[in-house]
Amino acid sequence: MIVWLLAAVLAGPPTSFERTETRAPCAVSDPLRRPFFGDLHVHTGYSLDASTQGVRSRPDDAYRFAKGEPLDIPPYDSEGKAQRTLRLHRPLDFAAVTDHAELFGERTICDTAGLPGHGSMICRLYRRWPRLAYYLMNGRASRDVALGRYGFCGPQGGFCLDAARTPWRDIQAAAEAHYDRTPACRFTTFVGYEWTGAPDTKNLHRNVIFRGAAVPALPASYIEATSPDALWRALRGGCLEGVPGCDVLTIPHNSNLSGGLMFEPVRADGSPADADWARTRQGLEPLVEVMQHKGDSECIPGAGVTDEQCAFEKLPYDRFGGKYLASMRHAPEQSNFVRDALKRGLALGQRLGVNPFKYGLIGSTDTHLGAAGFVDERAHPGHGGAGAPAPSQLPRGLPDDAEFNPGGLAVLWAEENSRDALFAAMRRREAYGTSGPRMVVRFFAGWDYPSGLCDAPDLAARGYASGVPMGGDLPPRGGAQAPVFVVAALRDPDAEGGALQRIQIVKGWLGPDGEPRERVWDVAGDAANGADVDLTTCLPRGAGASSLCTLWRDPAFEPAVPAFWYARVLQNPSCRWTQWACNAHGVDCARPETVGEGLGPCCDPALPRTIQERAWTSPVWYTP
Repeated sequence: MIVWLLAAVLAGPPTSFERTETRAPCAVSDPLRRPFFGDLHVHTGYSLDASTQGVRSRPDDAYRFAKGEPLDIPPYDSEGKAQRTLRLHRPLDFAAVTDHAELFGERTICDTAGLPGHGSMICRLYRRWPRLAYYLMNGRASRDVALGRYGFCGPQGGFCLDAARTPWRDIQAAAEAHYDRTPACRFTTFVGYEWTGAPDTKNLHRNVIFRGAAVPALPASYIEATSPDALWRALRGGCLEGVPGCDVLTIPHNSNLSGGLMFEPVRADGSPADADWARTRQGLEPLVEVMQHKGDSECIPGAGVTDEQCAFEKLPYDRFGGKYLASMRHAPEQSNFVRDALKRGLALGQRLGVNPFKYGLIGSTDTHLGAAGFVDERAHPGHGGAGAPAPSQLPRGLPDDAEFNPGGLAVLWAEENSRDALFAAMRRREAYGTSGPRMVVRFFAGWDYPSGLCDAPDLAARGYASGVPMGGDLPPRGGAQAPVFVVAALRDPDAEGGALQRIQIVKGWLGPDGEPRERVWDVAGDAANGADVDLTTCLPRGAGASSLCTLWRDPAFEPAVPAFWYARVLQNPSCRWTQWACNAHGVDCARPETVGEGLGPCCDPALPRTIQERAWTSPVWYTP
């Protein structure tokens, strides 16, 4: 099985991406595609929330870190020396810096003496009491956008818009400088930013990823485009139709904190979704971020959902405000989560003729340190942003809020490590996400795969030839009784990885009454393999697999019913980052004197001691 997962063979699908840029050809280009690991959600000190936490990294630093160089992170001493340094022991294949666009200009003015507005009251507050400025400025830009820009921005916000050109140019320059255009194709960058809307603190955030170097003169922020609909219009006019060679997509994240807004099938004016709206959303938004620093957005236990794995890395509130105010702390509901959207998308597809929620799945970090791809549970420093800040001193006790986590990674199956090839993979949804480990996962669906396919060295070639990969649509079934799925996984061989426990297939479909249904099957491996972890040493115990592969035919297939399926790969349990940190501090809950300041969560019985790392593939869809 390792052969078909990692080795190139001559047979395979035709090249599926258009070359739009001038660059040296990649020395290695595999028609059967390879998995490339990256992070499409990275903030630096150009984001206001990061800058008010003392973060000094810039896009150039983030890309150097992603390529394996060290990164200084806060706090800094009186002489400007960083008290912490991070380094990836495995570089990423690709990354995108996605700083918040909303206050590019305001932050630049507040940081740059001599610019109009530098001496304004809000800028003085920003420099003197940065954390207070964070709540005031971030709230105005992402929640109270009707207030508009600050007066010091000048007529029509011109001073701030002009100042925003400086970080935007720097973001583009860093992406260009670190994009490997040589035949080695070691590292790919994407120009990007985050659109950061949060009405009533309900998250609607999107990362905006451009295909190449052709981009708008300025990013369309939430201040200019006050709804997802307005963002897509701005991208169509300001990129797809307004800039020659410009191509773009958007990736929503943290639907778990959207208060139900992320997947509402309505236009910005409240009118019901129609086919044009659905077509726009599907065309510009092929992926969704299912896992990151601020929790998992796959699913949650509740009405109609009995999947125990849906309890994974859940936050106890459904919007950003719930973290800070008891009056805004509401329990998360099904409508916040991706699986519910995938199911509702089936019904909308029937009604509108287009499924607006036809999402592929990825992970990323949402780091606010510039620490692209830093997902190590053993050494999690906190990623900042909504997490624990460390602007002037090392955090006491745990380095981050206990409910947060190190985040995940995006994996793209592409012929080569170039912008065109990776962007095409995103568009066709041949992508998957992990909670951190670099598992290699393939998922194909067809109608007539042979029973011995898992042992065939040309599995991938047959997978493409007789079916579709993750992210695809099953072709007409002919006389077949039910679709056949082949799913295979290799464990991450690194210390960040672990033995595989099992593979599951998750199905969603519409019942006879038109209501969504779901079911989860274990299809490979063993949930009762007896594996666990020694919490005092974090050493794993018990059996596990280095690789798993199976062919599975849906026993509940109904030819007249639309459906989707995706695979979920589970590792054996391992220590969660909090357990690593508690152990490092010598906490023994039987001895209260060892529970120092900031270490109380170590002895909270509700805090998970272990984590079951995982990967989620993009779905495959069936339409009758």
